[in-house]
Amino acid sequence: MGGRDGFGAVCPEPDEPLFHAVWEARALGITLAAGALGHWTLDESRHARESLPPAIYYNSSYYEIWIRALEELLTRHDLLSAEDLAKGEAQARTPHPRRLDPARVPAVLAKGGPTDRPLSSAPRFAPGERVRTRLQARAGHTRLPSYLAGRPGVIEADHGGHVFPDTNAHGGGEQPQRLYTVVFEGRDLWGEDAEPGSTVSADLWESYLERV
Repeated sequence: MGGRDGFGAVCPEPDEPLFHAVWEARALGITLAAGALGHWTLDESRHARESLPPAIYYNSSYYEIWIRALEELLTRHDLLSAEDLAKGEAQARTPHPRRLDPARVPAVLAKGGPTDRPLSSAPRFAPGERVRTRLQARAGHTRLPSYLAGRPGVIEADHGGHVFPDTNAHGGGEQPQRLYTVVFEGRDLWGEDAEPGSTVSADLWESYLERV
């Protein structure tokens, strides 16, 4: 839940399996295969998950959230109908021209989806510089966790230009911005109850940041 209160302690499982059930592996595979059809971006898919009704989002497991969001994306882009979902199977259709054949899966996964893009502008911040994250009030997708908003940190690294998710999730184009790793002291996030010496590192876009 990204640092939100009220969800209990984080309890890692010793020797935790990659998947807790067979259907979770299928959920991952179906989501990746559907994404390869090219109807939506990675950022739109993330926004579909975080836009689920709270009663679903907060009471569903990780891959349940993935499947619920995928249903929304498939119907939004007219790849499935409400009738298809109700029946549990798609009606006969012409195979999609970009369907992911099993033989192509290793190459497609190896290629990945790089988000780095060239920039002509100079960086506004440099490693070692103190910054503060902006208090964002706009609606829509963002990769700035709410518990980091308005908090001071230090620039650790400059990663160059990357796709800006806030616009790309809503069909506004990639509009690349510079991406930085910012390190936050635990006490600046959690107060005196923070574990002594703890830090949090986050990759944040340039428009999220301002000088202290």
